[in-house]
Amino acid sequence: MGLGARIQCERSDAELLAAHVAGDRYAFAELFGRHQRHLHRLARLTTRSPEDAEDALQDAMLSAHRGAGSFRYDAAVGSWLHRIVVNACLDRLRRAKAHRTTPLEDVYPVADRTAQVDTAIGVQHALMRLPVEQRAAVVAVDMQGYSIADTARLLGIAEGTVKSRCARARVRLAQLLGHLDLYTAPDRPAGQR
Repeated sequence: MGLGARIQCERSDAELLAAHVAGDRYAFAELFGRHQRHLHRLARLTTRSPEDAEDALQDAMLSAHRGAGSFRYDAAVGSWLHRIVVNACLDRLRRAKAHRTTPLEDVYPVADRTAQVDTAIGVQHALMRLPVEQRAAVVAVDMQGYSIADTARLLGIAEGTVKSRCARARVRLAQLLGHLDLYTAPDRPAGQR
């Protein structure tokens, strides 16, 4: 590996974004590659289906690619990308809400009967039943590990709004997931203590 390749590998997210804006045609691909797994997981948790997640992520990356010149460097590039993905997901969900024809129950057929898969599907199903704004807040805070302040900046809302949306989402999730026995020992079937 030559010196130029090593230096390129060492560039920060902000440097890659600046290089992209300056015309480096490989910088954005490298930046996206760094964050792709995290952003895809975020999109998948926020949308209704894998297809919606892929479409929202593509919309978000096109938006980020085109709008990179307007980035103000007042936040981390990763946070900026996170916000763009969340906004793309929310836009897609709002559009789908106006045109929804498939009942939510039909979206997640259960193909695998293991306890972990059933639990994951149950949690995903419960998340989809939350209002979009509550889902975005609780996913950012409880699943992605963002602080209340960071989530407020990402979503463009007040910290108190993040707290109240998370609180409402948690109460609703507790109601929706109350039937799950999440504390069953892994080596014993549910119901046998």
